[in-house]
Amino acid sequence: MDCIEGCGGGVSPAAERLRYILGEDDDMPTPTLFTEMDTLQHDGDEMEWKESARWVKFEEKVEEGGERWSKPHVSTLTLHSLFELRTCIQTGSVLLDLEGYSLPQIVDDIVDRQVADGLIGPELREKVSFVLLRKHRHQHKKPIHLSLADMGKSNNSPTTSGLHHSTEDLRAKSGSLGRLRESMKNKFMKKIPRDAEASNVLIGEVDFLDKPFVAFVRLAQATTLGGLTEVPVPTRFLFVLLGPHGKGKSYNEIGRAIATLMVDDLFSDVAYKARDRDDLVAGIDEFLDEVIVLPPGEWDPKIRIEPPKKVPSADMRKSVLNLNELGQVNGTAGGPGGGEDEEMPTPHELGEELQFTGRFCGGLWLDIKRKVPWILSDFSQGFHIQSISAVLFIYLGCITNAITFGGLLGDATDNYQGVMESFLGTALAGTVFCLLGGQPLIILSSTGPILIFEKLLYESNTIDYMELRLWIGLHSCLQCLILVATDASYIIKYITRFTEEGFSSLISFIFISDAIKKMVGSFKYYPINRVFKPDYVTTYRCDCIAPDQGEPLLFSSFAAVSPPHIVLPPYNLTGLDWSQLSKKECVKYGGALLGNACKYVPDLALISFILFFGTYSMTVSLKKFKTSRYFPTKCRSLVGDFSIIISILVFCGIDYLLGLDTPKLHVPTEVKPTRPDRGWVVMPFGKNPWWVYVASGVPALLVTILIFMDQQISAVIVNRKENKLKKGCGYHLDLFWVGILMAVCSFLGLPWYVAATVISIAHIDSLKMESESSAPGEQPQFLGVREQRLTGILVFVLTGVSIFLAPVLQYIPMPVLYGVFLYMGVASLAGIQFWERIKLYLMPAKHQPDFSFLRHVPLRRVHLFTLVQIICLAVLWTLKSTVAAIIFPVMILGLMVVRKMMDLMFSQHDLAWLDDILPEKDKKKEKDGKKKKDNKRTKAAEPESDEEPKSPLPPPVKIPMDTIGLPSAPDPPSPPSLTVSSPPSLTHLAPRL
Repeated sequence: MDCIEGCGGGVSPAAERLRYILGEDDDMPTPTLFTEMDTLQHDGDEMEWKESARWVKFEEKVEEGGERWSKPHVSTLTLHSLFELRTCIQTGSVLLDLEGYSLPQIVDDIVDRQVADGLIGPELREKVSFVLLRKHRHQHKKPIHLSLADMGKSNNSPTTSGLHHSTEDLRAKSGSLGRLRESMKNKFMKKIPRDAEASNVLIGEVDFLDKPFVAFVRLAQATTLGGLTEVPVPTRFLFVLLGPHGKGKSYNEIGRAIATLMVDDLFSDVAYKARDRDDLVAGIDEFLDEVIVLPPGEWDPKIRIEPPKKVPSADMRKSVLNLNELGQVNGTAGGPGGGEDEEMPTPHELGEELQFTGRFCGGLWLDIKRKVPWILSDFSQGFHIQSISAVLFIYLGCITNAITFGGLLGDATDNYQGVMESFLGTALAGTVFCLLGGQPLIILSSTGPILIFEKLLYESNTIDYMELRLWIGLHSCLQCLILVATDASYIIKYITRFTEEGFSSLISFIFISDAIKKMVGSFKYYPINRVFKPDYVTTYRCDCIAPDQGEPLLFSSFAAVSPPHIVLPPYNLTGLDWSQLSKKECVKYGGALLGNACKYVPDLALISFILFFGTYSMTVSLKKFKTSRYFPTKCRSLVGDFSIIISILVFCGIDYLLGLDTPKLHVPTEVKPTRPDRGWVVMPFGKNPWWVYVASGVPALLVTILIFMDQQISAVIVNRKENKLKKGCGYHLDLFWVGILMAVCSFLGLPWYVAATVISIAHIDSLKMESESSAPGEQPQFLGVREQRLTGILVFVLTGVSIFLAPVLQYIPMPVLYGVFLYMGVASLAGIQFWERIKLYLMPAKHQPDFSFLRHVPLRRVHLFTLVQIICLAVLWTLKSTVAAIIFPVMILGLMVVRKMMDLMFSQHDLAWLDDILPEKDKKKEKDGKKKKDNKRTKAAEPESDEEPKSPLPPPVKIPMDTIGLPSAPDPPSPPSLTVSSPPSLTHLAPRL
């Protein structure tokens, strides 16, 4: 009962002490520690320190019998070794802030302290110094030092003078191979941060000691100690453990324990800020509070645990607030008895950009102030090789979309707007928006609902289409500016994940379905030759029959109908060998084709599908190649960044080599309106009655709603906190320029443009940044997105000059671009929780992924929530496929109403995990949370007094130390078979200690 009361609540003495230690100079970050463990090797009378393991974040061992490093793995420690380490720190020598400039001097200070403390006799001084100053052999230099060791065996006398001579010989020989050594070091140095320091652990058995020699040293200044460390990193800490023979395995486990502790984020802070040995012991006790025990009967200690893909942040452990409120992290680490089920996820936050200011153009002014400081970096950060890949990828997507949309718009409006207008409008609107908009990562494009609106508008034949369209655009521009001036964008705060996912999923499915539809349609134009049988190939023939020369009328009639570019030969056609002419030559010279194989055409539909799926599959494979095991990191990153461009070039090359007449990209070659009877500027008056200028405000309202919802939802998706954008948003500034561009495009007779969700997501994905330097075994960390304006501007400038690139672009097959469309649609579904929940319908419960919402919400409620989203998506899909698509923007607003009604179907707890709490609920929750925190702080402040605080050091844990020769109290039961893992990595693998 006492144990339960002592462990269940409150703050442990160790945590109390650490809170006091870490609270000092907390704003000064401690360097990353690289830890190397060397063990003492005996070869007759010769001794040397051999590197056996190293840590940057995870452990790497030197493989026994092999000259290579093991794969990085999570350090698994015996519980006994941690207790033995605790006793070592309590009974050994602890030298903090030692002034040391060379290894011999540091060794002398350590030995002097041991002699002064009576831990060793003076007669052992030279022997211990001799052992500690033996040469160090590192793993990557093993072949070199084997030969050097054979060359340097002339001096075998175990004297101090001989030691220094040997060390100097080694340095001289190593210096002659400096270039090779540096080249070998650099590969691993990339994995170590620049400001890193080293901690060295020396473990060995000697025959002149009868009890362990233990020392923990922290240098006042990090110092490079010659060849002590395998990489040129200055040493800050040393841990030395020498002991009598027979306990080597125990010594090794203690060395691994201290090495693992030194790379632990919290203990390394303690080691830097400790004032005495009690502070170090408190750090070990805090580590013991958090370790996870793996039962020996349920887990094989020989298994090397792979590093997790994502390691929890140590910020919570370091936080004084958490140490104060929680005491022990295990109390909330999860598991059956933890408080995890009572926790709520991080609330939905859209930032200060959507706060209602109540002032005229207040939000717009704040957006401008927020973006001005980043003007220079918006251009300078675009100069990176990754930007080249992003520009080419998004450019191809934009021109494909412009050609597709322009063609459909030309059919719908009788060429009042066509491909040329689509190209120029995309270039103009996109360039202006990326240059002046609030979020330059957004890509503008035309949308399906706008196309349907244009079609319905053109069918009103009683009034002039272009003039009516101009006034609708002007009214819509005015309405957008009114929304900007009144801070109407704050309504976006009520768009939760439910609405975002429904909208983005719909757009993604449209991209996927359109790409597939276009490929299925290729069978209509290029039917497969079903009537041709391979077994009957010998019977198929097509002959060219010469025209009858005796009938001049036949020849003259052929000349009359011949195309003007065909020049008839001046010689007598009877001299030609008609059987050797090609099909084109036969028709050209007036011959006739006769035979059952004359109508044969290649299976262009089949090769089109190969190009289509080949481009998609290769792009997906090359994207995943970035995380494969092959080739160096830079090579893999380069291939991953340029995966789409590589795929397009490969399949364009395949198409060119095959020489088949597959459908190609057709780009206009002259800058002129698609319809000859219209100019580049639309006049506002003269063709329609006066009342049309006023009445056009009603249809303009539908356009405004569509633009507002499409633009702002796309902006919310782009600005998600998952993308780690740092330059802020600009919802009001974005809408301002979209409205202005509406008016400009209306005057020029160009299509209207708004944010393209899928292409914008693809733009974000192509500019994501990951950490270049990561510890061995650690996955590259997502750092954010390369926020700049250069890629977007270049994309739209290239779109504008594509007219002059037509000779090159005509070699790109359309099926290849449809494959890019398919990839964009599928890739934009990645990370959408709605899509993951749809897949749960097809999975048995035992095979379902360990999603956080499945831990807190019953599966039947998850399925019900998903079903509501599926129904809403089906309604939107049906709506956009009919003439009723004109009210599509109103239905987007309807999603927000449906989400509000779901508050009646689901609890706020379930909605917090499956969606986001609506803002008014969030405010109440924040108030309640503040009240609880204030109450806790009041209670915590009550017992405080002016008296000195009691020592936070917990009572020492007594365990048998006779295994390594350390003094100990009576023996409690010892658990040497239990194995524990370092705390950051395995909280999900075993119950709490």
